[in-house]
Amino acid sequence: MFTKRFLISAVAASMVVMPGTRAAADFADGLVGGLVGGAVSGIIVNESAKARQRNRPAATRAAPRKTYRAPVNSVARQQVREEQTSLNYFGFPAGTPDGVRGRNTRNATSQFQAHMGYPATGYLTDYERQFLISSYYRAQSSGAATAQLISQRGQGTRGLLLAYRDEAVGVPQTYAATPAPAPAGDAAVMAAVPQEAEAPQPKVGLAALPNLMSSGGDGPSLASHCNQISLLTNSNGGFVTEASLTDPRFALNEQFCLARTYAIAAGETMASSLKGVTSEQLEDQCRAFGPAMRDYVAALSLSPKEKVVGKVRDFVLESGQSPAQLAGTAKICLSVGYRIDNMDVALGSALLLTALGEEVYAEMMGHHLNEGFGTTRRPDLALAWYQGAVDAVEKGAEPVFAPGNTGRTSLIRKAAFPSDGANAKDGAETVQPASTLPTFTIE
Repeated sequence: MFTKRFLISAVAASMVVMPGTRAAADFADGLVGGLVGGAVSGIIVNESAKARQRNRPAATRAAPRKTYRAPVNSVARQQVREEQTSLNYFGFPAGTPDGVRGRNTRNATSQFQAHMGYPATGYLTDYERQFLISSYYRAQSSGAATAQLISQRGQGTRGLLLAYRDEAVGVPQTYAATPAPAPAGDAAVMAAVPQEAEAPQPKVGLAALPNLMSSGGDGPSLASHCNQISLLTNSNGGFVTEASLTDPRFALNEQFCLARTYAIAAGETMASSLKGVTSEQLEDQCRAFGPAMRDYVAALSLSPKEKVVGKVRDFVLESGQSPAQLAGTAKICLSVGYRIDNMDVALGSALLLTALGEEVYAEMMGHHLNEGFGTTRRPDLALAWYQGAVDAVEKGAEPVFAPGNTGRTSLIRKAAFPSDGANAKDGAETVQPASTLPTFTIE
């Protein structure tokens, strides 16, 4: 017990003195012990120590090599690595995902753009990148549905991109041609193996496929919503900026889906550094995390921000885990919640991070309340959450969503608090006082 406490304390202390990149890696390795217990927790701690030993000589050797020198902005390098991983998955060879935008990566990007009908520049626009990354995570999380869609659509994994695009816009699905039925009689026996492999499959619409991206029927799918928002962004020629803002609600939806993509990517990066823990184990643990936070999620639609945060802080004190462990758990479960479209898990994780002092995550509650995903739609209650997140960034907190976009915070402020009352005009609900509700007397 003493050794375990000493290891956790040492890792937490190392985060204060190490550079940002090393601290993030150790944080992912060592402080997610609260997520899984017993032997798995021991594996995490042991692998954390091994990872630090491996990283030290690697960093020393890499210093004089200029060919693979990391960009000054480590966030940018991680973004390129995500692009490379996604391009490789969809059959556009970008080479080893090293975070360096070299010739192979640019060629692969051009191939992707040509396949989708975009200008083949070799450099992704914000929309193109969001569509590529979100499509990759959707394909990874959908399991058997992905394999079935690949088989029906044709073109291998590249066909998934067109299918996701068509699904978002409501275009009828088209599938690869199916071979003729096997011949009868002796000819069927002679050709049993090839004909059986090529036996025609019934054309099944997407509506009949198992939907692993839904929240189990408890509410609308955020993944589907973001696919539609991405399509509109593409037709508009890019993301709304502060200068081009005309529809505040749509601008906030774009930033909602962008933040969701970043949250998924950040959690995946942390989870990938854990050795001996499968994605299925993490998903199971995070699904169990949802019910533990369900009451606090329900309170979002009923209570003001400070009251909800206060209750979650009481939960933190009663949990028996350190804030660092809970924060690591929450960041991975935030990613898992959005990836599997489970709003209880996603909102519970974002609430926990906000209560632990990472106020920038309050933005997520603002988005959910503004649109009604996992909550009742309450734009009035959303304002306090938006305000907390925007104030935190403006006071110097490090942005966690699209950190390279310096105008994002001011865009959210302008869209969430329009001076012309645009929120009232775009359908915001008015909450009636209890005294106006009908009453019935039953004799």
